[in-house]
Amino acid sequence: MSGEVALQMPTDLRSVSALEGVIRLTVDVPASASRGVSGRKRPAARWRTPEFILYEVLFVIVVPILVWVPVKLSSVNHPNYPLYSHRLSQGWLSGRQVDNSDAQYRSFRNNIPSLGLLIAAFFGFKAVYVFFANYSSLLNGWQVHARRIFFLSTFSVLMLMGLHGSSAIKVLLIITLNYWIAKSFRGSKLTPLLTWVFNTIILFANERNEGYKFAVLHPSLEFLDDIGGAYPRWHVSFNITMLRLVSFNMDYFWACNGTGAADTGSTLDHKKRTTTPHPQVFYGYINYLAYVLYPPLYIAGPIMTFNDFMWQLQRPVAISVRSVVNYAFRFLACLLTMEFILHFMYVVAIKDSHAWQGDSPFELSMIGFWNLLIVWLKLLLPWRLFRLWALMDGIDPPENMVRCMANNYSPLGFWRAWHRSYNLWIVRYIYIPLGGTKNVAFTSVLIFSFVALWHDLSFRLLTWGWLVSLFILPELLARYLFPASQCSDKPWYRHLCAVGAVFNILMMMTANLVGFVIGTDGLSYLLSQLIGTWEGLRFFGVACVCLFIAAQVMFEYREEEMRQGIYRRC
Repeated sequence: MSGEVALQMPTDLRSVSALEGVIRLTVDVPASASRGVSGRKRPAARWRTPEFILYEVLFVIVVPILVWVPVKLSSVNHPNYPLYSHRLSQGWLSGRQVDNSDAQYRSFRNNIPSLGLLIAAFFGFKAVYVFFANYSSLLNGWQVHARRIFFLSTFSVLMLMGLHGSSAIKVLLIITLNYWIAKSFRGSKLTPLLTWVFNTIILFANERNEGYKFAVLHPSLEFLDDIGGAYPRWHVSFNITMLRLVSFNMDYFWACNGTGAADTGSTLDHKKRTTTPHPQVFYGYINYLAYVLYPPLYIAGPIMTFNDFMWQLQRPVAISVRSVVNYAFRFLACLLTMEFILHFMYVVAIKDSHAWQGDSPFELSMIGFWNLLIVWLKLLLPWRLFRLWALMDGIDPPENMVRCMANNYSPLGFWRAWHRSYNLWIVRYIYIPLGGTKNVAFTSVLIFSFVALWHDLSFRLLTWGWLVSLFILPELLARYLFPASQCSDKPWYRHLCAVGAVFNILMMMTANLVGFVIGTDGLSYLLSQLIGTWEGLRFFGVACVCLFIAAQVMFEYREEEMRQGIYRRC
């Protein structure tokens, strides 16, 4: 329905001051234009109709219950508390303990002070560099972006050594070999082939050899393995770097073949920055190094294409101080939300300990739901911190999370909004080269298989990838049978879409519970309690009604966005 539209936005950081009401919470992102959509008259707002007043009353009743249930399950007086209490740590809110048991988020949460020092060091060294560069005869003849690239490449290598110690040699060797492939085969069809083969082999080899050991080469080199740096497990996050390696080689390959729009010298939006190639001289090693190891985005992203990164250095985008401050407050609000959840809802520890004996189907569902919300937040927070760092440096990378996890009803829209920069990367380097819409079903299976293996070389995530591909098919069929262009004016269409949205939401929750939360065994137990008992079936019926209402509110929220000039495909 309303998730199929898009409009060109001038920047990721349009001020929210022009927006009204709840839409002020919307994160603005650049989007491609959709002909005829922006001029279409939107229906009148439904917020004050009897139908939506009923929905709003039910929201006021139901949402607090959704919060109260996991809080009750996390009480020290609950019978299952002793089963997971060993996973809790001392907290700082109201004398409560904190569920800091998720290893991935714990590594970020515990290192926030260190990341703060790294960010401060980056801007401190940058200020010193700029001061001396202005008075250096050696750098006086350089253009501003050339000076900046010299600083970024130098700081990046130093940061790499500090993070990974002696393993920085391994990282530099891999990215140099990838650069050699691009420069050796240039516009040849062997370039994309060898790029993908090389990087795929590297991903598998990194995992299998756990980042490699110098001692394997010779026992006398074993001392190098002890120089691990602050983050010795470099291979764990190298999959992010791999995306940048592919981006550089493919952008250079297309530049050599003259593919892409020509530069007109005008201001470039996000899409044009991505697709407009540079003169081949810009695809040099120093620029490549600055891009691949760009400090704010090196560890976890968001992901930028090489073309976009270089255009922003040459023609900086306008980023106001106010927009950066607003974004910083948004990040802090999300961080505090996560802290409140971890201090009052111990659902991660409950899930990991399987401490759900005697819980009702409703309570089991809330354990799964809040675990999914925590997964969303634990990814959103580092991405927003690193994007904030880049914005402070004058670089505007894509926003990764543009919808709350609970504000999605379409699998296709969900993957456009979740890890959005990765989605944009996949569209440019996999989806379009494979033919795009010519064979959506086959392409989707291939893409989600790649996405699963890219995240983790495990059968559980491969199962997740296949489930996501399977669950996309009903939406594609529904869009074919009931196209919005023909049916959107019908009074029944919105309600039919809401019924489909209920199915979509249930399928998306199923796939993500398997992939990122409880696995296939945990899902099997949850389903046995939901559909294997009368109590579970009664709850399931009520849950479907609640999801139907939630879908209607999501539809109207997007309609309100479009009334205020925000058009989005998710």
